[in-house]
Amino acid sequence: MWLWVWLSLTVILVDPSHWWFRDKRWCHLVSDANLEELHLFAEELGVPRKGFQGDHYDIPDEYRTRAIAMGATAVPSRELLQRLKAAGLRFTPSQRRAWGSTLRPDLKSENHARTN
Repeated sequence: MWLWVWLSLTVILVDPSHWWFRDKRWCHLVSDANLEELHLFAEELGVPRKGFQGDHYDIPDEYRTRAIAMGATAVPSRELLQRLKAAGLRFTPSQRRAWGSTLRPDLKSENHARTN
């Protein structure tokens, strides 16, 4: 599978599933290299694009196990955030607000992080 070769060039990170929404535990999936690699990994994992939050994907706990099996590195939430910031990929609060206001209407209504 091409993904295994690709993974040796980037690091995909996943934190523990601490956040509850709609009776599921959720976690974050990020890249410490670039968003294109994150999107490719998420697609291979089967995560819908609507889970993308501008600088990370929100994924349910059952995807976390598969992500780790595919090569994602499990890290504490604090480390995930530090590495996302160090890569220059972390959105500022104003960027997050702008991201949320520019989503397509069909994604806004389905986006689990914005409907709570």
